[in-house]
Amino acid sequence: MINVGLPLFADALRNQHTPVTDVDWRIPAGGDEQLVAALTRLLGPKAARIDAANARVLNRLNASPIVRTVERAGDVIEGLDERSLLHCGPPITWDDMIDPLRRSATAAIVSEGWADDVEAAAMLASSGEVTFKPANEHRTVVPMATILGPSAPVYVVENPTGGTTAFSSINQGAGDAPWFGVNNDAAIERLNLIRDAVAPVLAHALARHGGIDILSLAAQGVTMADDVHMRIQATTNLLLRDLLPALVRSSHPLTAVAADFLSGNPLTTLTMAMAAAKTLVDAAAQVEGASIVTTMARNGTGFGIKLGNQPWVVSEAQPIKSALFRPGFGPDVAAPDIGDSAVLELIGLGAAVAGNTPAAATFVGGPAAALEITEDMRCISAGESERFRMPYLGDRRAPMGLDVRRIAELSITPVISTGIVHATDGIGQIGAGLARAPLACFVQATLELDERTA
Repeated sequence: MINVGLPLFADALRNQHTPVTDVDWRIPAGGDEQLVAALTRLLGPKAARIDAANARVLNRLNASPIVRTVERAGDVIEGLDERSLLHCGPPITWDDMIDPLRRSATAAIVSEGWADDVEAAAMLASSGEVTFKPANEHRTVVPMATILGPSAPVYVVENPTGGTTAFSSINQGAGDAPWFGVNNDAAIERLNLIRDAVAPVLAHALARHGGIDILSLAAQGVTMADDVHMRIQATTNLLLRDLLPALVRSSHPLTAVAADFLSGNPLTTLTMAMAAAKTLVDAAAQVEGASIVTTMARNGTGFGIKLGNQPWVVSEAQPIKSALFRPGFGPDVAAPDIGDSAVLELIGLGAAVAGNTPAAATFVGGPAAALEITEDMRCISAGESERFRMPYLGDRRAPMGLDVRRIAELSITPVISTGIVHATDGIGQIGAGLARAPLACFVQATLELDERTA
């Protein structure tokens, strides 16, 4: 017997010892007539042109960026001038920011020297004298609630094949850190430590090493059970191994301080990988007419995507439902999904390899559920990574290239690995989990793609 749709009927047959095969069928596009008509065109007469563009996008997503150095953000990021700050996600004003993002902004303002304390920093931010800009619109990606000022150090990552360069902050580590929405004295001192000690030592080590092919390390990390988003320990260990000879030869007086920080931060390579991914999606965004998502970012208020260089399409930021919380915390005090790190899911990392990552299984109810997430990502992707293979899944390639047509047709949205911060108290990370993207922005992007595709 073949059962189409509701599994209840299949269960009844099995109870009668009748062999049955389930077919997971759902009404295309949720039965929305306008969307069904658009998909009929996009998957019919318009498909050849879109598929050809998608093939070029996938090719660009397989390039190999190099982490070159660390520089002062204001010196290398165009448009990041004095009294400007870069934030995660789509555009947002101070008035609409959630509490963790505001706290991160005030910590950055104090570290920049624009205010003496976080109270004065909040007044300055609300006065309109500070300009907030989306990092993504300045070739930059920042994780969680990170706010980036002009004096902050950033990785400079080059994509020679695609001709793009991107930037990201140095990861701030665990505990009292602004990227987790903490703005106490220890968090501000963390920013200063990274700027004054970690950044110059890293810059020296990268220069001596000659640059790092970070996604090659990430590919090795995936074979060692990293998803290079939620779990990234193996990739970081590989990086520190490669940089060790250069680090021990550094003459910087704070080398030992920097080494202590780097060795105690398993997430060091997260932002390196994010910047590398940004160079890939920026190169892919130059391809016109594709249906593959090239920007996916959250600011805690909105969830935004882009196809190529088209305008943002924004939906409401989502709660994180598949999660593990620290004792004493739960969903009622959790901030919504936030950060630019979803760029990793666009290139075949994060939730795309959840089925290969035992750590991800603990957040979703076991290995079978984690495998289902990877298969969901495969259903809505246009291709596979040539770089990332999953040894626990028969060495299959990671799904890559989220296709808005498939998302809209199947009503399956991307899953994103993420941390969870406290919504109001400024006490930092309270858990981690996997978030589902909202459907509405992908549907709208699909309709707009149909309108502009001849």
